[in-house]
Amino acid sequence: MIDSGIKKKISDVVGRDYVLDSELNRFGYSYDSSFIPLLPENRPDLVVLPRTAEEVSRIMAVACEEEIPVTPRGAASGRTGGSIPLRGGISLCLDRMTKITELDERNMMVTAEAGVRTIDLYNHCAAKGLFFPPDPASWKFSTIGGNVAENAGGMRAVKYGVTKNYVMGLEVVLVDGAILWTGGKAIKNVTGYDLTSLFTGSEGTLGIITRALFRLIPMPKRRGTLQVMFRNLDDGCRTIHTMLLSGIVPAAAEIMDRTCLEVVARHRKTELDPEVGACIIIEIDGDDDASLEIQAKRIEDVAISCGAVTFRAARSQQEADEIWAVRRGISSAVAALAPHRIGEDISVPRDAFPEVVRRIREISEKHGFTIAVYGHAGDGNIHPSLLCDLSKPGEQERVHRAVDDIFAAALSVGGTLSGEHGIGITKRPYIRDALGEIGIRTLKAVKAALDPKGLLNPGKIW
Repeated sequence: MIDSGIKKKISDVVGRDYVLDSELNRFGYSYDSSFIPLLPENRPDLVVLPRTAEEVSRIMAVACEEEIPVTPRGAASGRTGGSIPLRGGISLCLDRMTKITELDERNMMVTAEAGVRTIDLYNHCAAKGLFFPPDPASWKFSTIGGNVAENAGGMRAVKYGVTKNYVMGLEVVLVDGAILWTGGKAIKNVTGYDLTSLFTGSEGTLGIITRALFRLIPMPKRRGTLQVMFRNLDDGCRTIHTMLLSGIVPAAAEIMDRTCLEVVARHRKTELDPEVGACIIIEIDGDDDASLEIQAKRIEDVAISCGAVTFRAARSQQEADEIWAVRRGISSAVAALAPHRIGEDISVPRDAFPEVVRRIREISEKHGFTIAVYGHAGDGNIHPSLLCDLSKPGEQERVHRAVDDIFAAALSVGGTLSGEHGIGITKRPYIRDALGEIGIRTLKAVKAALDPKGLLNPGKIW
């Protein structure tokens, strides 16, 4: 329990206006963008909004001394419950930490605080001709600290990789309040353990990420958008596989099944060709229009050889926006089909993508649920969306069995539980299957070394 004395200590650090304890505020910080039900026991005792790493340090010192659990939080756009405070304590929200502290053009690097929005960092760098590639779907409101903590991906991962591929260094507040800086601007650095990678993707369980140093690359001068329709997902996946083997690496390659296309068509009040069973949206980039034309022609040839029904290249930004609107509208359109949508995130080897999609179809029929399938086919990241009504008797148990089967399918082909959403709460029951006993023991040893009292984001991953 956080008494008045502890509240005063924390208020002295951040100011009384940034310590929230009303019932309404505690409720507002008890959920995130996951599908976890709202529960009174998941409310924090206190919400604290620091402005600097030094304030975070002093708050953590108090929390450590008083053994108060701390759950870090950004924009709460996570899908696995990572920012839900399962054991009360402090919800430590970093969204006031919004400074981009340095843009080093000579070294092509940028340093930003944890609360900076992804889109703001992208635009800040783009104004100087520099490119920050990670683009999670939530990039208009997701924050840098959360992106690093979850190792967020996005549609451009097929060519440019995920967040970890750009993190050069981190400012991290440890459980006792000590401030650690890892990494730096040196491109090569094998001095000691790779602590930067250790904290990246750690979901707030090892330390509080307050600032990040990212490497940048030159901004592509031209971009193009392609839309290819197929009779089935197999032909679409074969196109991407053949394309990559032939040396064509698109910036993005997004795939959608017939269910997704029907939903979007209904939502936009357009007609869908009955022959079409899948769609790929591809982004290409390069130095000039000629290079885009060459790439587009090569992709068209591959697609036609793999059975494409139609091939469309956007001729204007408006056309490109229209094509991408199909992909960006999927989540909300699919969610409108049923009272509840359970969106999952599995990652498999690229050549296993069609096989796992087939198994998801079988799981859909076995359990009697509609499962819409879309994802980042270029890197094997699948997002099955299970449509259900959890108010029906027995529905929740059926959903769990279907999700069990989806994860089992991913693991059986050498895949894993998450490509970009993390483990959080929702995937805890499956982590032993993914990592094995020795893997679990090793990770728990790291956790015990850095957080011996289990105060940092308790109840997540384990």
